[in-house]
Amino acid sequence: MGEPVYAKMAVVGCGLIGSSVIRAAREAGVVGEIAVAETSAPARERIVALGLADAVFGDAVEAVRDADLVVFAVPVMSMAAAAKAAAPGLKAGATVTDVGSVKEHVADALTAALPDSVFVVPGHPIAGTEQSGPDAGFAELFQNRWTILTPQAREDEPYRDAVARLARFWTALGARVEEMDPKHHDLVLAITSHLPHLIAYNIVGTAADLEGVAEAEVMKYSAGGFRDFTRIAASDPTMWRDVFLTNKDAVLEVLGRFTEDLQALSRAIRWGEGDKLFDLFSRTREIRRGIVAMGQESAEPNFGRDRGKH
Repeated sequence: MGEPVYAKMAVVGCGLIGSSVIRAAREAGVVGEIAVAETSAPARERIVALGLADAVFGDAVEAVRDADLVVFAVPVMSMAAAAKAAAPGLKAGATVTDVGSVKEHVADALTAALPDSVFVVPGHPIAGTEQSGPDAGFAELFQNRWTILTPQAREDEPYRDAVARLARFWTALGARVEEMDPKHHDLVLAITSHLPHLIAYNIVGTAADLEGVAEAEVMKYSAGGFRDFTRIAASDPTMWRDVFLTNKDAVLEVLGRFTEDLQALSRAIRWGEGDKLFDLFSRTREIRRGIVAMGQESAEPNFGRDRGKH
């Protein structure tokens, strides 16, 4: 158990990531009191039954009152409304962050909705499974995973202290922390996360609609690669709808490049250009080996999947 980094933490939204933040923070001993704001009555009942928080509210104002750290863990298109609802309860000097997969949109939303008296430090823990809800979280979710912080462009000492304090918090949860420009973050995540999810949703939809192949056959004969696609495509539809709508410029940019490369691959297959196929497959295998060598294997989306119900 570590020393508390924050005397009180409030989490607004308690799904997979929000409940994992709570579990990890509790286990690491880096927060004192924990309050949760959750608009769903059934979710509030589960949070109470699980004993996740010291206090659970339907009203965000009450949850964030006197909190030193406020974590918004709601879909990115709900971020502005959630921040606006919580704003009257925030105390001066509180650090406000989030866990959204898109950062430029969220940074703008939080900055516009929140008072100047708080420190807004957007963040993104690159972690998750296809599960959702307060039961799905687990304390180990952030172990050896990257959390990216996208601070505002300011260098005053109180703000930089708030950023450093938030970095200590995430480090205590087992994460590796890095700072990044929000626009660059959105481009990087468009290729490493958002596009793969879009491809997964699309290929599973294509398989379901393919004439001449029964849906039962798709389910029965799914090889490992297709099963991985179906797992990714089982992710929260609300969250991913919001991601694609709020990061559309970066996603469309990398989707255009991907489409061009896919067309080139199609031509290589059509014309029997085996050397091109072999070169591509060899290069991508080396990238995979590099990812494993860097210790990113634990960052697979199904990490801890069987431990999500506790």
